[in-house]
Amino acid sequence: MINLNLNIVSTLILSIVLYLFANFIKDKLKFFNKICIPTPVIGGLFFSILIFLLKKFGLLEITMDTSLMPYFLSAFFISIGFCINIFSAKGGGKLLFIYWLLCAILGLCQNLISVFASKLLHITPLLGFMCGSVSMEGGHGYALAFGTTIESIGIENAVAIGIAAATLGLISGGLLGGPVGKLLIEKYNLKSLSRNNTSKVSNIKNNISKPKGKFTPMIFLENILMLLLIMNISFFVSNIINLKTNILIPNIVIGMLLSVIISNINVKVKFFDFYQDLFEFIQNVALDVFLTMALMSIDLYALSSLLGPIVCIVLFQVLFVLIYGVFICFRVLGKNYDAAIMVSGLIGHTLGATPNALANMSTLTNKYGKSETAFLVVPMVGAFLLDAFSMPCILFFINFLK
Repeated sequence: MINLNLNIVSTLILSIVLYLFANFIKDKLKFFNKICIPTPVIGGLFFSILIFLLKKFGLLEITMDTSLMPYFLSAFFISIGFCINIFSAKGGGKLLFIYWLLCAILGLCQNLISVFASKLLHITPLLGFMCGSVSMEGGHGYALAFGTTIESIGIENAVAIGIAAATLGLISGGLLGGPVGKLLIEKYNLKSLSRNNTSKVSNIKNNISKPKGKFTPMIFLENILMLLLIMNISFFVSNIINLKTNILIPNIVIGMLLSVIISNINVKVKFFDFYQDLFEFIQNVALDVFLTMALMSIDLYALSSLLGPIVCIVLFQVLFVLIYGVFICFRVLGKNYDAAIMVSGLIGHTLGATPNALANMSTLTNKYGKSETAFLVVPMVGAFLLDAFSMPCILFFINFLK
C-alpha cells in the first residue's frame, strides 16, 4: 500500500480542489442544488468515501495536516459577528432563550433514546449512551472527552464508538438540514424579512456596510488586521480562562462576541472603515474550506468495524431530531422564515457540529434571503450556551448508568 503524507499547504490545496469539484458537480447535477445540499458536504464526503475504498483494497493511505481548521473556523465566527446588526435582529434575546430550551430538551431526549436503544440492542448502556447527546449535540470533542472518562471506569471502546457516532451524525446533519429547511420554506411560502425591509432600513444597512470612497488596499488591510487581532485575542483569552478557572470557553464564542460589539460600536463611532461585503465573503470562504477539510479527513475505514448497533441508534436519533425539529421547534420558534432557517441549523448542530448548522443555513439564505436572527441565535447556542445544560446532563447519566 502506498502511504501519502500531505503537508499543511497540500491539504489546503486538496480541500480547495474538492470544493471546486463539488461546485462543478452541483452545476451539472441540479438535483443537489434543488435539495440544498451544501457544496462542502458533497466534496468532503466524496473524498472520504474514495479514500475508504482505496484503503480497503490496499492501494493508498493518505495522512493530512488539518491544523489550519481552527483558524478558518475562528475567521468564520468573527466574520459572522461583524455582520450582525443587533438593532435589526429583532426578538433575538427571547428567541435565544427559547432556542436554548428546545435544544436542552432535545439533548435530554437524545440521552434517553440512546439508553433505551442500548437495552433493545443488548449492548452495554454506557456504550449506547455514547451515541446520545455526547456525540450528537457534543460532537467529536465531547465524544473524546467523555469517552475517555467512561473508559477510565472499565468500559472499553467508548471513545471509538463516540467518534463513530459523531461522524455519522456529522454526515446526517449536513445532508438533511438544508433539504428540511427548503421543504419548510416552500411548503409555507415563507419569505426572508430582509427582502421586505423598507428603503430606509436598506439605506441604513448600506451606510453601515460600505464606507464612502473606493475600496483600497489600505482599507482591506485595516479590516483584515481587525479580524486577526480579534482572532489572537480570542485564543489568548480562551486559554487564560481555561488555565485560571478550568472552565473551557471556545475561542470562537469570544471572537464572535468581540466582533459583534466592535462592529456595532463602529456604527456610531466610525473608528475604522468597515466593509460588510468583505466579511460576508470571508464567511463563505472560511466555512467552505473548514467543512470540506473536516469531512474529507474522516477516516471511514477506521469506523467501519464499529458500525453495527451504532448505525441503529444514530438512525433513531436522526428520525427523532427530524420529527422534533419540524413538528415542534418550527412552530414554537414562530413558524416563519427565521424559524425554518433555525430548524435547518438545529438539525446540523444537534446531529453534528455548529459549522454544519451554519453551512445548512448559509445554503438556504444564499438561495432564499438573509436571516440575521438565525445567525445570531444558532451559533451562540450551538457553540457555547448549550454546554451549560449538556455537561451536567451527561455527567448525571454517566453516574446513573455506571
